Amino acid sequence: MLDKPSSSTQSGSTASPRLDLQDHLADLEAAGLLVRIDRPINKDTELNPLVRWQFIGGVPEDKRRAFLFTNVIDSKGKRYDIPVVVGALASSPQIYAMGMGQPVDEIGEAWMRAIADPIPPVAVNDAPCQEVVIEGDALRADGLRMLPVPVSTPGFDAAPYLTATLCITKDPESGVRNMGTYRAALKAPDRLVVRMVAREATGAGGYLHWLKYRERGEKMPIAIVVGCAPIVMFTGPQKLAVDMDEMAVAGGASGAPIRMTRCRTIDLDVPADSEIVVEGLIDTSVLEPEAPFGESNGYVALEGYNMPMQVTAITMKRKPVFAQIISQVTPSESSVIKKVAYEPLFLAHLKQSLGVKGIRRVVMHERLTNLRPVIFLQFADNAPRTEVWRGLHGASTLQSNCGKIVIAVSEDIDPSSMDAVLWSLAYRTDPAEDMHIVRNRGGVQGAQYGPGKTDSGLLVDATRKRPMPPLALPTREFMEHARKLWDELGLPPLNVQAPWHGYTLEDWTDTWEQFAQRTVTGDWERTGQETLLRQRADKMPEAPVRPGQNRSEED
Repeated sequence: MLDKPSSSTQSGSTASPRLDLQDHLADLEAAGLLVRIDRPINKDTELNPLVRWQFIGGVPEDKRRAFLFTNVIDSKGKRYDIPVVVGALASSPQIYAMGMGQPVDEIGEAWMRAIADPIPPVAVNDAPCQEVVIEGDALRADGLRMLPVPVSTPGFDAAPYLTATLCITKDPESGVRNMGTYRAALKAPDRLVVRMVAREATGAGGYLHWLKYRERGEKMPIAIVVGCAPIVMFTGPQKLAVDMDEMAVAGGASGAPIRMTRCRTIDLDVPADSEIVVEGLIDTSVLEPEAPFGESNGYVALEGYNMPMQVTAITMKRKPVFAQIISQVTPSESSVIKKVAYEPLFLAHLKQSLGVKGIRRVVMHERLTNLRPVIFLQFADNAPRTEVWRGLHGASTLQSNCGKIVIAVSEDIDPSSMDAVLWSLAYRTDPAEDMHIVRNRGGVQGAQYGPGKTDSGLLVDATRKRPMPPLALPTREFMEHARKLWDELGLPPLNVQAPWHGYTLEDWTDTWEQFAQRTVTGDWERTGQETLLRQRADKMPEAPVRPGQNRSEED
């Protein structure tokens, strides 16, 4: 079904981003980043759980793959002609980079350039996404039943859900378009219920449009695109200004205008090369119960009222691929999409916008916490404490739903290692001095608050504030030598995490270094002869010693 790309590709990036999903899938397959599953797979019970194992089963991030299911069935025995792809957007940073057309370490800068230099989309009439049009009686009879929509969280979800969505709406006053990734529950062959983040000030762009249509007493046109160019999908989580056309930013990121076409039944434009488009109208005068559904905060979202969408048409390619995102408990495809974009964004904010001195890295904790609430900042050794606190406050205020807990660590601590961060918390903080509570925060989705309560935040300076003794592991040269021996002996594969060797933290003298060197060469008795001469009668056990050249220099 998928032709191999003619252009050369390499893992982690392509010559330029593909503007057609099936071209992108061919690139992934050529790079060994896509797995085909040709045996029958039940979309209601097997498909998502199978892919989920690569996120919760200890598979290293760089070993995760996209999964293409070519033989999809459902629990009633129905067989679908449309294949399903899961994980093709961001199962790993390498897959994201392939869709972005940029090396992983240049993704942040590429988004900054795209935002600064957007390229407006271009209107076309030759729209592959409208090669097949389903409306009228055919829509009411079969409609959404024709699509192999997987169940995301079997055992909890109340319906199959569209998850890899590009939901397009338009401001009824300014005409500025918004694109968002919102979940949509199947309710009938021609009806969905869409959930958009509903907060007056910081809600989803589509929700802000809904408020305006409701005020006008009008139905809101919406187009749900399933399966478009990754570069277009990636624009949704960027949290751009509400008056910025995200499709133009996608054009800036791709280096070429995105081809757009007018919908068949509503006044909206959609990417012409998309796989499937669901067109419809949201009745702003009513709401319909939606969910339960597994959410990215790690809990099941319970039933709540959301926005019913009457489907007016479904259009698609002659041979489309149905795209689905793995979300729910993180890590997930959804969290990787955010992580590779958010971390450079936060670092650029601290380093460039705020001019925080000494900031080295921003790491957003992913496993279970879904990136936003917990953020780690890495600072250069001896960074001024004023800069550390400016960084902590800056990271906690850039976005209202990010940075509920922000922890600063020093350069020797790997902020991607939770164990290393906890070590720093245990030995480098005085909670009374180094932890500050910030009240009246915006809050994070899924947090358990009492009625009428606002959220609060915690800022922690866990950096090293004075010289400390070395980390008590063999130094690097000895650990590297032992690693070679390990491999030569054919012992089990190692999963190495920092810290894996000892290093000094300033509280270390030349005398102690000399002691250590003697020990590894077998000359430890020389040290014993020297310390014999330094015996004293005026000290208690455990009294510290500062070795010097003679006795008078000792503390």
